Amino acid sequence: MSWGTELWDQFDNLEKHTQWGIEVLEKYIKFVKERAEIEINYAKQLRNLSKKYQTKKNSKEEEESKYTSCKAFQTTLNETNDYAGQHEVISENMTSMIMAELTRFVQELKQERKSNFHEGRKAQQHMETCWKQLESSKRRFERDCKEADRAQQYFERMDADINVTKADVEKARQQAQIRHQMADDSKGDYSSVLQKFNHEQQEHYHTHIPAIFQKLQDMEEKRISRLGESLKSYAEIDRQVIPIIGKCLDGITKSAESINGKQDSQTVIESFKSGFEPPGDLDFEDFTQSMKRTVSDTSLTNTRADGKSDSKTPGKSRGKLWPFIKKNKGATPEDFSNLPPEQRRKKLQQKVDELNKDIQKEIDQRDALTKMKDVYMKNPQMGDPSSVAQKLIEIGNNIEKLRIEAQKFEGWLAEVEGRLPSRNDGSRRQSALYETQNTAPSPDGSYTEDQSQETEVKVTPTEFDDDFDDEEPLATIGTCKALYPFDGENEGTISVAEGEILSVIEEDKGDGWTRIRRNEEEEGYVPTSYIEVYLDKNAKGAKTYI
Repeated sequence: MSWGTELWDQFDNLEKHTQWGIEVLEKYIKFVKERAEIEINYAKQLRNLSKKYQTKKNSKEEEESKYTSCKAFQTTLNETNDYAGQHEVISENMTSMIMAELTRFVQELKQERKSNFHEGRKAQQHMETCWKQLESSKRRFERDCKEADRAQQYFERMDADINVTKADVEKARQQAQIRHQMADDSKGDYSSVLQKFNHEQQEHYHTHIPAIFQKLQDMEEKRISRLGESLKSYAEIDRQVIPIIGKCLDGITKSAESINGKQDSQTVIESFKSGFEPPGDLDFEDFTQSMKRTVSDTSLTNTRADGKSDSKTPGKSRGKLWPFIKKNKGATPEDFSNLPPEQRRKKLQQKVDELNKDIQKEIDQRDALTKMKDVYMKNPQMGDPSSVAQKLIEIGNNIEKLRIEAQKFEGWLAEVEGRLPSRNDGSRRQSALYETQNTAPSPDGSYTEDQSQETEVKVTPTEFDDDFDDEEPLATIGTCKALYPFDGENEGTISVAEGEILSVIEEDKGDGWTRIRRNEEEEGYVPTSYIEVYLDKNAKGAKTYI
């Protein structure tokens, strides 16, 4: 089955059909191009989405990433990013393996089609020329035959007429002979041209056109086969990434299965455990004693002696924040003393581990340089031993500094480990924690007791303040005036009377409390909202007061 034999007279239709076939191929190329663009845009959006929800370094999210659920989510983000990479692979392979290849193939196809149809048109033009020559010789032969016939009839009439001279008859005879000769010549020419035309026509329809149409048929079948192969590639490109995408999805599933609620609960305990013990029972406070007080009980002397005052300005409730576990919004102390015992222990242990790692790195570097120095000493041609001597000295100094730093943190660690509940001071600290949990910030920013709480928590002063007895007295950084009386019943606080002038030794660090001193002997914390502070700008450690 061949186009040349079956479609020998369908030149124009074949021309249209092959043009349509190329347009189908170009349409498919456009489709693949748009698919590749969709894949690359999808991959970009997936990457941006994954990046948007990635844990930010040095943020609270990074600290929270220790939970199994957060780790699973982080794994999902990473797998989504890898998943996006596979869509990029799809886009790249479709561009290189289909678009680029087919584009070149289409150009070759167009050139081949153009060449074949150009050859076909030349064959058609040649046949048209032969046909015109045949028609021309045929008409000439027909005309000459008619002229010869008329000349013969004229001669016969002249010969039969007795009135015509012999000369005219001879002339008519000669003319008839000339016309017969011309007709014979035209006949021979017509016969020759006809024979040639039949030969050319035979060659045209049985040799040239079948050959050209066979080329077109081969070209079209090649186009169809190439399209089929490309469609297979289109599917295979997707199929190749399915195993990797499956691994990404398996990774997400595995991360989901790794989520452990019990482990996360334990992590919560490790993250927020303070090391304190729950508070014990509260003592009954007999407020009927206040009914027997005299007017002198509210004097400044009794206030200082008893540390109590019953008069309060309306709207100013008593503050009960535990000052030693308050949140410091300023710089974190080097020894992490602003944290509860357990959290402080974890931070100190982490710091000790980091310092030990740094020390080990320096030691490894020192050992490597020492070996290098020994090699240089044995083989001077390899290097100068003195070139590493200075570096060894620097490393030695660094190691010594790191060891001193590590010893300092180890000392703090040993100290805080000795103060955990095993030393029976946990209940004392938790009593303070209990008060902290029952305080709320007042409208002026200080921490005050909940108005609905009618029973006050009374903490008995203990040896906890011994931590401060060994320290050098803090320098005065200003003065303050008490705007309202404050009882100062809680451990670490101090009572003040309205209008009393006292020294400020530590300003408010954002928790609503200021540390003050009276007569170089008594010191403690009072609510910042209860006093008016006048800081000394020249005092060491004092900030500018606005």
